[in-house]
Amino acid sequence: MLLRIVAIIFPVFAIVAVGFFYARRKKPDMAFANQLNMDVFVPALVFAALASKNFDLTAYWSLATGAVIVVLGSGLLTWPLARLLKVDTRTFLPPMMFNNSGNMGLPLMLLAFGEQALPAAVVLFFIENVLHYSLGTWMLDHHAKLWTLWRVPVIAASLAGLAVSLMKIELWSPLYIAIKMLGDVSIPLLLFSLGVRLTSSGIKDFKLGMIGAAACPLAGMALAWVCAPLLGLNGTQAGMLLIFGALPPAVLNYIFAELYKQEPEKVASIVMVGNVASLIFVPAALAIALV
Repeated sequence: MLLRIVAIIFPVFAIVAVGFFYARRKKPDMAFANQLNMDVFVPALVFAALASKNFDLTAYWSLATGAVIVVLGSGLLTWPLARLLKVDTRTFLPPMMFNNSGNMGLPLMLLAFGEQALPAAVVLFFIENVLHYSLGTWMLDHHAKLWTLWRVPVIAASLAGLAVSLMKIELWSPLYIAIKMLGDVSIPLLLFSLGVRLTSSGIKDFKLGMIGAAACPLAGMALAWVCAPLLGLNGTQAGMLLIFGALPPAVLNYIFAELYKQEPEKVASIVMVGNVASLIFVPAALAIALV
């Protein structure tokens, strides 16, 4: 079991490490690469997974519901902690709720459960992204225009993929292969970019970072463990929901905090320490999920 867990997490953290150490020496500007990834490669990955012949939307309703419960429930569980720490809830709660389902979640679940798990992993990623761009934005700015959500490339690609699946449209095989090949670029680039990002995120509040690094995965794993049997999830989907709950805060939390001037230094501390702490919590979740 230990060797299997190492085999799963090693490629993920190895690519993150390559990005980290490369950035320490070369200090690359990843802005264009990240924009390209979020505008082209990740949407292609999402569309290809949802438009696949093997994708059956009805098979993932319970998993999607579980993802909603984990995201929203994590905010409810950690709200008293924010009050106890006397930290602004707009600073503390988003990193507790919105996890790294893209950079880390997608590759982890593919390595743990195989290529056949990609549609389920994309469903979890889709739910987290929709909630982050809608609820997460509203939490930081109550005047945000949420009706523009469909313009986010990942969301638009998800809706298009779901439409193709629901209408049972069979894509021309060479076109599907081209889209899938574009999507295959996204995962290693996501991991490499995460490593680069970790070099530029300072730790201004280590204590808060440590508390957040533990609270985020513990709340998520507890909620996944409780709601999986209630939703009738078992086997692979139950394991994927548990791993989803164990993921660290998304780097996007830091970007949003900068955009809305919501104590970005504190959010950066939570995100950075949380992603380092995932070396403990992710293997623990894998050990439980793969039993």
